[in-house]
Amino acid sequence: MQDSSYARHARTVALAIALVAGCANSRISCSSQEADTPARGPFPRQTVAGSEVRVLPRAGNGRSYQLYVGLPGSYEEEPARRYPVLYLCDGYWDFTLVNTVSGNLAFEKAIPEIIVVGIGYPGERPDYGRMRRWDLTPVPAKYQGANYDGPSGHGQEFLSVIENEIIPLIEHEYRGDPSYRALAGSSLGGLFTLYAMLARPGLFSAYVAPSPAAQWAEDWLLGFEDEFHHSGQPLGARLFMSYAEKDPAMILDGIKRFDTRLRERAYPGFAYEFRMVEGEGHIGTKAESFNRGVRFAFSPRAPQPF
Repeated sequence: MQDSSYARHARTVALAIALVAGCANSRISCSSQEADTPARGPFPRQTVAGSEVRVLPRAGNGRSYQLYVGLPGSYEEEPARRYPVLYLCDGYWDFTLVNTVSGNLAFEKAIPEIIVVGIGYPGERPDYGRMRRWDLTPVPAKYQGANYDGPSGHGQEFLSVIENEIIPLIEHEYRGDPSYRALAGSSLGGLFTLYAMLARPGLFSAYVAPSPAAQWAEDWLLGFEDEFHHSGQPLGARLFMSYAEKDPAMILDGIKRFDTRLRERAYPGFAYEFRMVEGEGHIGTKAESFNRGVRFAFSPRAPQPF
């Protein structure tokens, strides 16, 4: 509730009296200029230290992408060193959070220093909702209760862009270590992360999927996993998957079905952690999930494992 005009006026009077009293009791005189509030700007914009934004040439799928690249603290000091890389869906929303989380964990030596690459879209006020549905969903879907509009189902093309264009760029121009990569994403980004794990085994060493939309297209992911299982391919990777205590029932049920499937398979060499985040909803789960997930994903390279 906003303050009444009377309350605001009373506060202003009280502040003025305090300033006058302070001037009267101080050995240093208070000029009217010194009592003035600071100017209203323009002030410098806050930027994320040690990061860059790169707009890429039009990709092979005909779409344009923008990268948010977070470099570790030692990057300039150790020019011969290569770093594991975390590729992040929905970089326009989650890059700052995940970059900060990664820095904290590296400081604690729970993970190595890493490069964080958030993937997004250039331009003024892009429609993230429609653009991410196109890229992050492996098959089209529109069904009652989903509240989705716009085209979808181009995850295969987007994964090819990551594999053939974005990863080579990062490993050539930013000294990314090709021996250890991770992929992360929440919600539809989590769906894409799980899809990539099964579609390109070996491309990434680890995956982080907070509250993935595993129910997409009437559990299409379960059918895709079944095909993968019967192909006999190994799944030697690490996966952290989570859900929020207050996730929508449709999403929560899909996550639990996929969790049950993974536990039934018991893939050799597959390291898996599944966790509920208490008291949070679909978006609120990100902070804890990314913190725990990044730790789990990169713990094999940790200087001092917890």
